Amino acid sequence: MSGTSTNSGTSTDSGASTDSGTSADSGTSTDSGTATDSARAESDARDTRELGAAGERLSTAPREEREDTVIGGPRLGIIGWGRWFWRQLTSMRVALILLFLLSLGSIPGSLIPQNNVDELKVQDFKEAYRTLSPIYEKLQLFDVYSSVWFSAIYILLFVSLIGCIVPRAWQFVGQLRARPPGAPKRLDRLPAYTTWRTTAEPEAVRGAALTMLGKRRFRAHAVGDAVAAEKGYLREAGNLVFHIALIVMLVSFATGQLFKSEGGKLIVEGDGFANTLIQYDDFRSGSLFDTDDLAPFHFTLDKFTGTYERSGPQLGTPRTFEAKVRYGEGSGGEEREAVIKVNEPLEVDGSKVYLIAHGYAPVVTVRDGRGKTVFTGAVPLLPIDTNVSSTGAIKVMDGYRDKNGKKDQLGFAAFFVPTYGGKGSGQMFSRFPALDFPVLNVGAYHGDLGVDAGLPQNVYQLNTRKMKPFKDSKGELLKKTLLPGDKLTLPDGAGSITFEKGVKEWASFQISQQPGDAWALTGAVAAIVGLTGSLFIQRRRVWVRAVRGTDGVTVVEMAGLGRSESAKLPEELGDLAHVLNERAPTAPDGPDRSVTQADPADSATAEENAGGAEK
Repeated sequence: MSGTSTNSGTSTDSGASTDSGTSADSGTSTDSGTATDSARAESDARDTRELGAAGERLSTAPREEREDTVIGGPRLGIIGWGRWFWRQLTSMRVALILLFLLSLGSIPGSLIPQNNVDELKVQDFKEAYRTLSPIYEKLQLFDVYSSVWFSAIYILLFVSLIGCIVPRAWQFVGQLRARPPGAPKRLDRLPAYTTWRTTAEPEAVRGAALTMLGKRRFRAHAVGDAVAAEKGYLREAGNLVFHIALIVMLVSFATGQLFKSEGGKLIVEGDGFANTLIQYDDFRSGSLFDTDDLAPFHFTLDKFTGTYERSGPQLGTPRTFEAKVRYGEGSGGEEREAVIKVNEPLEVDGSKVYLIAHGYAPVVTVRDGRGKTVFTGAVPLLPIDTNVSSTGAIKVMDGYRDKNGKKDQLGFAAFFVPTYGGKGSGQMFSRFPALDFPVLNVGAYHGDLGVDAGLPQNVYQLNTRKMKPFKDSKGELLKKTLLPGDKLTLPDGAGSITFEKGVKEWASFQISQQPGDAWALTGAVAAIVGLTGSLFIQRRRVWVRAVRGTDGVTVVEMAGLGRSESAKLPEELGDLAHVLNERAPTAPDGPDRSVTQADPADSATAEENAGGAEK
């Protein structure tokens, strides 16, 4: 007679006491109720003892511990409160909350101007919002990433992850070194269970089960009258990889912020740059960065090439932005050629050179009243629209003397358009970004440029507060629209300015050195891989017991236990049972037993008795 799946052993034992509850004697009824409770408690304790090591946790999550309590609340000393705080801090719930707070705290850093990014924008914001600015300053919203509250969240998250990973990793290593636990006494109490009778010998059944489970990549071994197997360790490995990757990313971001350097440089065609602090137009660095750590390299901008769409609805859209450069490492390094494109930086000795902007630099020559050249060169102007209409200032600070031989300074407000579109109307505007019809308009001033006051000023703006305009015949500011080769003559023999026939292009580069980028990318990839494994791999245990029955026929039992209730566990057990049944076929005198899943109530009891297997 074949074995059967049994899930109601407890209720059968308590039947007699339930019947006795019908007695007219109330005392007897009370005694029977007490007997029922006692029987259930004894049954639960027996099931727990029977599961034994088989009910060990299928997870490396930290175990919850309880402090001694008394009526009215917990009784905790200093050590107890410290342990409680540590358990809360290293819990997954708190780690997720801290991660959410870190993401939430990054929002104002993206929306509000930051001092370490652009101090001029911060000053403009303070002038525009005089009520909010003091509040933002007290909350450190202009320095989010170096603020006390953001650093506190960052450090707490870092500690939380480490405190969570270390015990889990140690426990996981122990589980990898240990063998799967032996089978519990009552396999029929597990969530997935099947049984049948066979004429094969118990030793042969166990040997076939061991071979079959090994081929399915289970870690299996024989324990007494059963075979124990376990699979899905990569789930916990993926979980640990995910958390370790988060720590790597946090460390990489912190390292990048502390040791980073970033600066900008505008270079006209034919000019060069050496990676030293004084060469930068603007420079920012982390608090632990040392200028001696700047990578020793240099490069020269030979030519900038920009092409644009000349027809259709995308007229004027950039098509090609390329900067052809020659670069070398160290003081005597051999120079090599390279082409820098948008999002394709030049990498030199750990630093990256990005192409971020471009514009035009008309070549002008300024002469004094005696015809002596006091300034000549390309003057970069800043674009103000998509057609590269540009403004700037031409400043002659030294070498100029007026008609009386007295030292003076000249300033010209400049407006440049690469493709003039205002012919006949007198308006200055560009109708295309390429150099098809370049025109330069200048307005002339003389006096004190303010550069000798020791205060920093924008080289692209002309401060006319202490300057006097040259006047035309109408008594207005002297200005003129110049074509290449044209000249503006200053009144009273003060000199002239000539727009030469050459217009050069300039490119703006960002040179950055951020040592944590590679590690941050590695951590991000590892986090995705680890999270995928922890979500889609199921850790489970399978037991196969084969014993000789009282009638001499071998009884085979198979059961499975997983971390969570899943339809895949009974399906997998059914597949394994089908394969094993082919090697140990059902005995002719007994009905074939198909895979049956335990009753939900009994499954819950089994998992509860399994030592707290996680769902």
